[in-house]
Amino acid sequence: MTSYKPVTAVLRAFEVLRVVNRLCPATLKDIHAETGFDKATIVRMLQTLIHAGYVTQDSDTGAYIVAGRVLQLSVGYSLHDQVAEICAPILARLRRAIGWPSDFAIRDAESMIVVQTTRTQGPLLFNRRPGFRAPMLLTSIGQAYLAACSDRERDEILTLLQTGSGGRTLTMPNNLERRLATVRQSGYAVMDNTYSQAEYGGTIWAIAVPVASGGRVYGALNIMLLREAVDEEMVKERYLPLLKDAAAELELAFHTSDSLPTGL
Repeated sequence: MTSYKPVTAVLRAFEVLRVVNRLCPATLKDIHAETGFDKATIVRMLQTLIHAGYVTQDSDTGAYIVAGRVLQLSVGYSLHDQVAEICAPILARLRRAIGWPSDFAIRDAESMIVVQTTRTQGPLLFNRRPGFRAPMLLTSIGQAYLAACSDRERDEILTLLQTGSGGRTLTMPNNLERRLATVRQSGYAVMDNTYSQAEYGGTIWAIAVPVASGGRVYGALNIMLLREAVDEEMVKERYLPLLKDAAAELELAFHTSDSLPTGL
């Protein structure tokens, strides 16, 4: 718990940097659409990030891209690499068994971060690489995690969401508790339709299960699918048992690993 109120300008600068890093290249219009910040504020943040060496501007297109200095922000952080190494063979076997790509994601503050994916194995239906930051409330991996974590952790996440990344405030859905109860009862979560429409034009959807053991939630594992090719009933019958088996493999691998910090 922090002792001081966050500095809004710093939060906004980090939010702008996150968007540039995710879209790369990103236009002013892109950043405005993603963050909701006014354009004058975005320009000031971008100029500050350029001055600090974290962002540069393409001289031909005017779009913004991250600079090499952003690599310094992660040199002391190796958790993602450790988790990805453990996940890789299990996710590869799942991909061979079902044919559809999967992601494993862990919680990062109020979001989920994809740390391993089989998106590079076989045809690429959509672009989501390791490091992709997924919203907690609208994605299958986020809802699966929220439904499985403790009441205390869930309250912490919801508080972060209500506080808002970059100084923005997010209103909680009225049916959130009911939705999470449904996830617990069914054992899986499904991508929100509004998110599918916004990100993939409604063509892609996902199903996810939590990866948890002994009261400890490690993350969530999903399958990404084409909506026109497979519906939820088919997934429940054909793929959900295999997804749960893979999640159980991950749980055992994480539980027995001596290289992971206790915080995962």
